[in-house]
Amino acid sequence: MGSHSGMTKLDLAYVHRFRDRHNKMRHYFRKPGYKQVALPGMPGSQEFMTAYQAALSGTPVPVAVTRTKPGTFNALIVSYYQSADWLQLKPITQATYRNLIERLRVQHGDNMVAQLESRHVRLIVAKKADTPASGNALLKMLRILMRHAIEMGWRKDDPTQYVRKLKNKTDGHESWSESDITQFRNHWPIGSTARLALELLLYTGQRSADVRIMGWQHIRNNKIDIRQSKTGAHLLLPVHPSLSEVLSHVPAGQMTFLLTGQGKTFSAGGFGNYFRDCRRAAGLPEGLSAHGLRKAAARRLAEAGCSLPQIMAVGGWKTPKEATAYLRAASQEQMADKAIASLMECKR
Repeated sequence: MGSHSGMTKLDLAYVHRFRDRHNKMRHYFRKPGYKQVALPGMPGSQEFMTAYQAALSGTPVPVAVTRTKPGTFNALIVSYYQSADWLQLKPITQATYRNLIERLRVQHGDNMVAQLESRHVRLIVAKKADTPASGNALLKMLRILMRHAIEMGWRKDDPTQYVRKLKNKTDGHESWSESDITQFRNHWPIGSTARLALELLLYTGQRSADVRIMGWQHIRNNKIDIRQSKTGAHLLLPVHPSLSEVLSHVPAGQMTFLLTGQGKTFSAGGFGNYFRDCRRAAGLPEGLSAHGLRKAAARRLAEAGCSLPQIMAVGGWKTPKEATAYLRAASQEQMADKAIASLMECKR
Protein backbone atom coordinates (compact mmCIF):
# COMPACT_ATOMS: atom_id res chain seq x y z
CA MET A 1 0.00 0.00 0.00
CA GLY A 2 1.58 3.25 -1.07
CA SER A 3 1.26 6.73 0.33
CA HIS A 4 -1.94 8.58 -0.52
CA SER A 5 -1.43 12.32 -0.37
CA GLY A 6 -4.37 13.45 -2.49
CA MET A 7 -6.57 16.03 -0.81
CA THR A 8 -10.36 16.04 -0.96
CA LYS A 9 -12.73 18.71 0.24
CA LEU A 10 -14.26 17.82 3.60
CA ASP A 11 -17.91 18.62 4.21
CA LEU A 12 -17.79 19.31 7.94
CA ALA A 13 -20.84 20.52 9.82
CA TYR A 14 -20.66 24.00 11.39
CA VAL A 15 -17.29 24.85 9.83
CA HIS A 16 -17.08 28.31 8.25
CA ARG A 17 -14.14 29.74 6.40
CA PHE A 18 -13.01 33.11 5.07
CA ARG A 19 -9.86 34.86 3.91
CA ASP A 20 -8.42 37.45 6.25
CA ARG A 21 -6.77 40.72 5.21
CA HIS A 22 -3.48 38.86 4.76
CA ASN A 23 -5.17 36.53 2.24
CA LYS A 24 -4.86 33.63 4.67
CA MET A 25 -7.72 31.13 4.88
CA ARG A 26 -9.25 30.98 8.37
CA HIS A 27 -11.59 28.27 9.67
CA TYR A 28 -14.04 28.54 12.56
CA PHE A 29 -16.47 26.18 14.27
CA ARG A 30 -19.82 27.99 14.59
CA LYS A 31 -22.86 26.22 16.02
CA PRO A 32 -25.86 27.99 17.56
CA GLY A 33 -25.62 27.99 21.35
CA TYR A 34 -21.97 26.86 21.29
CA LYS A 35 -18.80 28.89 21.68
CA GLN A 36 -17.12 29.92 18.43
CA VAL A 37 -13.80 28.11 18.10
CA ALA A 38 -10.89 28.91 15.77
CA LEU A 39 -9.69 25.71 14.06
CA PRO A 40 -5.90 25.46 13.53
CA GLY A 41 -4.11 23.95 10.57
CA MET A 42 -5.64 22.73 7.34
CA PRO A 43 -8.92 20.76 7.11
CA GLY A 44 -8.15 17.07 7.43
CA SER A 45 -4.89 17.54 9.33
CA GLN A 46 -4.67 15.87 12.72
CA GLU A 47 -4.37 19.26 14.42
CA PHE A 48 -7.51 20.53 12.66
CA MET A 49 -9.58 17.37 13.17
CA THR A 50 -8.68 17.09 16.85
CA ALA A 51 -9.82 20.68 17.48
CA TYR A 52 -12.96 20.11 15.38
CA GLN A 53 -13.95 16.96 17.27
CA ALA A 54 -13.38 18.71 20.61
CA ALA A 55 -15.58 21.63 19.53
CA LEU A 56 -18.23 19.26 18.16
CA SER A 57 -18.44 17.31 21.43
CA GLY A 58 -18.41 20.44 23.63
CA THR A 59 -21.39 21.58 25.63
CA PRO A 60 -23.50 24.65 24.78
CA VAL A 61 -22.36 27.97 26.22
CA PRO A 62 -24.55 28.69 29.26
CA VAL A 63 -26.91 31.63 28.82
CA ALA A 64 -25.87 34.86 30.55
CA VAL A 65 -22.55 33.59 31.90
CA THR A 66 -21.53 37.23 32.33
CA ARG A 67 -24.29 37.65 34.95
CA THR A 68 -22.98 34.97 37.29
CA LYS A 69 -23.03 35.81 40.98
CA PRO A 70 -19.52 36.37 42.43
CA GLY A 71 -18.25 33.55 44.64
CA THR A 72 -20.52 30.87 43.19
CA PHE A 73 -19.50 27.72 41.35
CA ASN A 74 -20.79 29.37 38.18
CA ALA A 75 -18.29 32.19 38.67
CA LEU A 76 -15.48 29.77 39.56
CA ILE A 77 -16.12 27.75 36.41
CA VAL A 78 -16.09 30.87 34.22
CA SER A 79 -12.79 31.87 35.85
CA TYR A 80 -11.29 28.41 35.35
CA TYR A 81 -12.23 28.42 31.65
CA GLN A 82 -10.18 31.62 31.32
CA SER A 83 -7.16 30.32 33.26
CA ALA A 84 -3.79 29.27 31.86
CA ASP A 85 -4.32 25.77 33.31
CA TRP A 86 -7.42 25.34 31.15
CA LEU A 87 -6.04 26.99 28.01
CA GLN A 88 -2.95 24.76 28.09
CA LEU A 89 -4.99 21.54 28.11
CA LYS A 90 -5.23 19.54 24.90
CA PRO A 91 -8.59 19.85 23.10
CA ILE A 92 -9.56 16.25 23.85
CA THR A 93 -8.86 16.78 27.57
CA GLN A 94 -10.84 20.02 27.54
CA ALA A 95 -13.81 18.17 26.06
CA THR A 96 -13.63 15.49 28.78
CA TYR A 97 -13.25 18.03 31.58
CA ARG A 98 -16.00 20.25 30.21
CA ASN A 99 -18.53 17.41 30.36
CA LEU A 100 -17.71 16.88 34.05
CA ILE A 101 -17.65 20.59 34.87
CA GLU A 102 -21.00 21.31 33.25
CA ARG A 103 -22.52 18.39 35.14
CA LEU A 104 -21.32 19.97 38.38
CA ARG A 105 -22.55 23.39 37.22
CA VAL A 106 -26.11 22.13 36.65
CA GLN A 107 -26.32 20.70 40.18
CA HIS A 108 -24.25 23.20 42.16
CA GLY A 109 -23.77 26.30 40.00
CA ASP A 110 -25.57 28.69 42.37
CA ASN A 111 -23.86 27.35 45.52
CA MET A 112 -21.09 29.40 47.14
CA VAL A 113 -17.58 27.98 46.72
CA ALA A 114 -16.50 29.11 50.19
CA GLN A 115 -19.28 27.06 51.81
CA LEU A 116 -18.27 23.72 50.29
CA GLU A 117 -17.23 21.26 53.02
CA SER A 118 -15.71 17.78 52.94
CA ARG A 119 -19.05 16.25 53.90
CA HIS A 120 -20.64 17.85 50.83
CA VAL A 121 -17.92 16.42 48.60
CA ARG A 122 -18.43 12.94 50.08
CA LEU A 123 -22.14 13.17 49.35
CA ILE A 124 -21.50 14.20 45.75
CA VAL A 125 -19.13 11.25 45.26
CA ALA A 126 -21.32 8.78 47.20
CA LYS A 127 -24.23 9.40 44.82
CA LYS A 128 -22.08 7.73 42.15
CA ALA A 129 -21.34 4.62 44.22
CA ASP A 130 -22.95 2.40 41.58
CA THR A 131 -20.60 3.84 38.94
CA PRO A 132 -17.27 4.26 40.77
CA ALA A 133 -15.33 5.48 37.74
CA SER A 134 -17.82 8.31 37.22
CA GLY A 135 -17.73 9.26 40.92
CA ASN A 136 -13.93 9.33 40.96
CA ALA A 137 -13.88 11.47 37.82
CA LEU A 138 -16.15 14.03 39.53
CA LEU A 139 -13.89 13.99 42.61
CA LYS A 140 -10.85 14.65 40.43
CA MET A 141 -12.65 17.55 38.75
CA LEU A 142 -13.67 19.05 42.09
CA ARG A 143 -10.04 18.90 43.24
CA ILE A 144 -8.94 20.79 40.16
CA LEU A 145 -11.61 23.45 40.70
CA MET A 146 -10.73 23.80 44.39
CA ARG A 147 -7.08 24.22 43.52
CA HIS A 148 -8.08 27.04 41.20
CA ALA A 149 -10.26 28.55 43.93
CA ILE A 150 -7.29 28.58 46.33
CA GLU A 151 -5.05 30.17 43.69
CA MET A 152 -7.68 32.87 43.13
CA GLY A 153 -7.96 33.53 46.87
CA TRP A 154 -11.54 32.30 47.11
CA ARG A 155 -10.61 29.62 49.65
CA LYS A 156 -7.71 28.88 51.99
CA ASP A 157 -8.24 25.13 52.18
CA ASP A 158 -9.16 22.21 49.93
CA PRO A 159 -12.32 20.37 51.10
CA THR A 160 -11.54 17.46 48.74
CA GLN A 161 -8.15 16.75 50.34
CA TYR A 162 -9.25 13.95 52.67
CA VAL A 163 -12.08 12.53 50.56
CA ARG A 164 -11.18 9.04 49.40
CA LYS A 165 -11.84 7.68 45.95
CA LEU A 166 -14.53 5.06 45.47
CA LYS A 167 -13.29 1.49 45.25
CA ASN A 168 -13.53 0.25 41.70
CA LYS A 169 -13.29 -3.54 41.48
CA THR A 170 -13.36 -3.64 37.69
CA ASP A 171 -10.44 -3.33 35.29
CA GLY A 172 -12.34 -0.77 33.27
CA HIS A 173 -13.17 -1.59 29.68
CA GLU A 174 -13.37 -5.30 28.97
CA SER A 175 -10.84 -6.71 26.54
CA TRP A 176 -12.12 -8.45 23.41
CA SER A 177 -11.28 -12.14 23.11
CA GLU A 178 -10.29 -13.79 19.82
CA SER A 179 -13.74 -15.38 19.58
CA ASP A 180 -15.35 -11.93 20.04
CA ILE A 181 -13.21 -10.53 17.22
CA THR A 182 -14.04 -13.47 14.94
CA GLN A 183 -17.76 -13.14 15.62
CA PHE A 184 -17.68 -9.42 14.76
CA ARG A 185 -15.73 -10.10 11.55
CA ASN A 186 -18.14 -12.85 10.51
CA HIS A 187 -21.03 -10.41 10.79
CA TRP A 188 -19.38 -7.34 9.24
CA PRO A 189 -17.57 -8.01 5.93
CA ILE A 190 -14.55 -6.18 4.57
CA GLY A 191 -15.78 -3.02 2.87
CA SER A 192 -18.17 -2.07 5.67
CA THR A 193 -17.46 0.89 7.94
CA ALA A 194 -17.95 -1.31 11.00
CA ARG A 195 -15.25 -3.75 9.84
CA LEU A 196 -12.90 -0.88 9.00
CA ALA A 197 -13.41 0.57 12.48
CA LEU A 198 -12.61 -2.74 14.17
CA GLU A 199 -9.43 -3.33 12.16
CA LEU A 200 -8.17 0.22 12.70
CA LEU A 201 -8.71 -0.04 16.44
CA LEU A 202 -7.22 -3.52 16.66
CA TYR A 203 -4.14 -3.11 14.43
CA THR A 204 -3.13 0.36 15.60
CA GLY A 205 -3.92 -0.12 19.30
CA GLN A 206 -4.97 3.52 19.50
CA ARG A 207 -7.83 5.30 21.23
CA SER A 208 -11.00 5.89 19.22
CA ALA A 209 -10.36 9.66 19.44
CA ASP A 210 -7.25 9.17 17.28
CA VAL A 211 -8.64 6.41 15.05
CA ARG A 212 -11.68 8.57 14.16
CA ILE A 213 -9.51 11.21 12.46
CA MET A 214 -7.05 8.91 10.66
CA GLY A 215 -6.95 9.29 6.89
CA TRP A 216 -4.69 8.67 3.91
CA GLN A 217 -2.66 11.77 4.76
CA HIS A 218 -1.41 9.88 7.84
CA ILE A 219 0.02 7.00 5.77
CA ARG A 220 3.66 7.53 4.82
CA ASN A 221 6.02 4.78 3.64
CA ASN A 222 3.51 2.15 4.76
CA LYS A 223 3.45 3.55 8.28
CA ILE A 224 0.74 5.44 10.15
CA ASP A 225 2.15 8.77 11.29
CA ILE A 226 0.05 10.15 14.14
CA ARG A 227 0.28 12.34 17.22
CA GLN A 228 -1.92 11.11 20.06
CA SER A 229 -4.55 13.69 20.93
CA LYS A 230 -4.51 12.80 24.65
CA THR A 231 -0.76 12.58 25.33
CA GLY A 232 0.81 14.41 22.40
CA ALA A 233 3.04 11.38 21.76
CA HIS A 234 4.26 11.12 18.14
CA LEU A 235 3.97 7.56 16.83
CA LEU A 236 5.03 5.79 13.65
CA LEU A 237 3.13 2.49 13.37
CA PRO A 238 3.80 -0.06 10.58
CA VAL A 239 0.63 -0.97 8.68
CA HIS A 240 -0.21 -4.63 9.32
CA PRO A 241 -0.97 -6.59 6.10
CA SER A 242 -4.48 -7.40 7.36
CA LEU A 243 -5.16 -3.71 7.94
CA SER A 244 -3.69 -2.89 4.53
CA GLU A 245 -6.20 -5.26 2.91
CA VAL A 246 -9.12 -3.51 4.61
CA LEU A 247 -7.78 -0.03 3.81
CA SER A 248 -7.49 -0.96 0.12
CA HIS A 249 -11.30 -0.56 -0.03
CA VAL A 250 -11.11 3.09 1.10
CA PRO A 251 -11.01 5.61 -1.80
CA ALA A 252 -7.58 7.12 -2.42
CA GLY A 253 -7.17 10.57 -0.91
CA GLN A 254 -10.01 10.19 1.60
CA MET A 255 -8.88 12.36 4.50
CA THR A 256 -10.91 10.49 7.13
CA PHE A 257 -11.13 6.71 6.82
CA LEU A 258 -14.27 6.41 8.98
CA LEU A 259 -17.28 8.38 7.73
CA THR A 260 -20.93 8.45 8.75
CA GLY A 261 -23.70 7.42 6.36
CA GLN A 262 -23.89 11.10 5.39
CA GLY A 263 -20.19 11.17 4.50
CA LYS A 264 -19.19 13.23 7.54
CA THR A 265 -16.63 12.60 10.26
CA PHE A 266 -17.87 10.98 13.47
CA SER A 267 -18.18 13.00 16.66
CA ALA A 268 -16.88 11.33 19.83
CA GLY A 269 -20.37 10.44 21.03
CA GLY A 270 -21.53 9.57 17.52
CA PHE A 271 -18.76 7.04 16.99
CA GLY A 272 -19.34 5.47 20.40
CA ASN A 273 -23.03 5.04 19.65
CA TYR A 274 -22.33 3.74 16.14
CA PHE A 275 -19.81 1.13 17.27
CA ARG A 276 -22.10 0.04 20.11
CA ASP A 277 -24.88 -0.58 17.60
CA CYS A 278 -22.50 -2.52 15.35
CA ARG A 279 -21.39 -4.68 18.27
CA ARG A 280 -25.00 -5.37 19.22
CA ALA A 281 -25.86 -6.28 15.62
CA ALA A 282 -23.04 -8.85 15.72
CA GLY A 283 -24.63 -10.40 18.82
CA LEU A 284 -21.77 -9.53 21.18
CA PRO A 285 -22.29 -8.76 24.91
CA GLU A 286 -22.81 -5.28 26.37
CA GLY A 287 -19.47 -5.19 28.21
CA LEU A 288 -17.45 -4.81 25.00
CA SER A 289 -16.56 -1.33 23.70
CA ALA A 290 -14.27 0.30 21.17
CA HIS A 291 -11.69 0.92 23.91
CA GLY A 292 -11.71 -2.78 24.70
CA LEU A 293 -10.00 -3.32 21.35
CA ARG A 294 -7.05 -1.22 22.56
CA LYS A 295 -6.74 -3.75 25.38
CA ALA A 296 -7.08 -6.59 22.88
CA ALA A 297 -4.25 -5.10 20.81
CA ALA A 298 -2.00 -5.01 23.89
CA ARG A 299 -3.04 -8.56 24.79
CA ARG A 300 -2.16 -9.81 21.31
CA LEU A 301 1.26 -8.16 21.45
CA ALA A 302 1.98 -9.77 24.82
CA GLU A 303 0.85 -13.20 23.64
CA ALA A 304 3.05 -12.81 20.56
CA GLY A 305 6.06 -12.51 22.87
CA CYS A 306 6.62 -8.76 22.57
CA SER A 307 8.57 -7.10 25.35
CA LEU A 308 7.00 -4.44 27.55
CA PRO A 309 8.99 -1.63 25.85
CA GLN A 310 7.76 -2.89 22.46
CA ILE A 311 4.15 -2.90 23.65
CA MET A 312 4.59 0.60 25.08
CA ALA A 313 5.97 1.79 21.73
CA VAL A 314 2.86 0.63 19.87
CA GLY A 315 0.28 1.91 22.37
CA GLY A 316 2.10 5.12 23.14
CA TRP A 317 2.19 4.45 26.88
CA LYS A 318 4.85 6.42 28.74
CA THR A 319 5.28 4.19 31.80
CA PRO A 320 5.26 0.40 32.37
CA LYS A 321 2.44 0.87 34.88
CA GLU A 322 0.17 2.39 32.22
CA ALA A 323 0.86 -0.43 29.78
CA THR A 324 0.58 -3.22 32.36
CA ALA A 325 -3.01 -2.24 33.12
CA TYR A 326 -3.86 -3.27 29.54
CA LEU A 327 -2.18 -6.66 29.71
CA ARG A 328 -4.28 -8.40 32.36
CA ALA A 329 -6.34 -10.21 29.73
CA ALA A 330 -3.24 -11.84 28.18
CA SER A 331 -3.41 -15.63 28.26
CA GLN A 332 -1.36 -16.90 31.21
CA GLU A 333 -1.08 -20.35 29.67
CA GLN A 334 0.09 -19.12 26.27
CA MET A 335 2.64 -16.75 27.77
CA ALA A 336 3.91 -19.41 30.21
CA ASP A 337 4.40 -21.84 27.29
CA LYS A 338 6.49 -19.24 25.45
CA ALA A 339 8.48 -18.44 28.58
CA ILE A 340 9.40 -22.09 29.30
CA ALA A 341 10.18 -22.68 25.61
CA SER A 342 12.59 -19.74 25.72
CA LEU A 343 14.18 -21.16 28.87
CA MET A 344 14.62 -24.54 27.16
CA GLU A 345 16.34 -22.87 24.21
CA CYS A 346 18.85 -21.43 26.67
CA LYS A 347 19.44 -25.02 27.98
CA ARG A 348 18.99 -24.00 31.61
